[in-house]
Amino acid sequence: MTATDDLVERNRTWSAAQAPSDLPIQPRLHVAVVTCMDSRLDLFDVLGLAPGEAHVLRNAGGIVTDDVVRSLAISQRKLGTREVVLVHHTDCGMQKITDDGFRAELQAASGVAPSFAIETFTDLEEDVAQSVRRVRRSAFLLYPEAVRGFVHDVASHELREVVVPGRAERRERDLDRERGVSPVRLAAS
Repeated sequence: MTATDDLVERNRTWSAAQAPSDLPIQPRLHVAVVTCMDSRLDLFDVLGLAPGEAHVLRNAGGIVTDDVVRSLAISQRKLGTREVVLVHHTDCGMQKITDDGFRAELQAASGVAPSFAIETFTDLEEDVAQSVRRVRRSAFLLYPEAVRGFVHDVASHELREVVVPGRAERRERDLDRERGVSPVRLAAS
């Protein structure tokens, strides 16, 4: 029996015990979560989510790619979400490889250089901040400023927010400078 056969059998058992679902297509909390595909992360448990509450988008590293922006645009414009939560995590596999190394591996195995970006990273907090900035810069999203980024610790299961100054924070900082108030540095917490 393959792993897929096992999953199909698990579904037969599970679905037989379920009542018909009448959940609406729009997520009840009006939130979309972007996270890594790592099998250790059960975002429904990590965030206390129930089915029907949020869109959950997953890819290698939880990176905000063009395809993630496409999904977020559909989520916001057609399905009513208004907030984006980014959840990256400690001990991520994307920190253990390099763009050049993996690109070379793929090209050697296939004879074709991949057209997609690999987007490995070494600094977890900076990668979260970069993803937050990508969401904020998107012209396709209705609520680009309503994004927050977090790091999930796979050992302790706790979330730590990575604070990235946005438009309002930058405006306040500029006003403080004009008033001669010492700026408070916003950084990863």
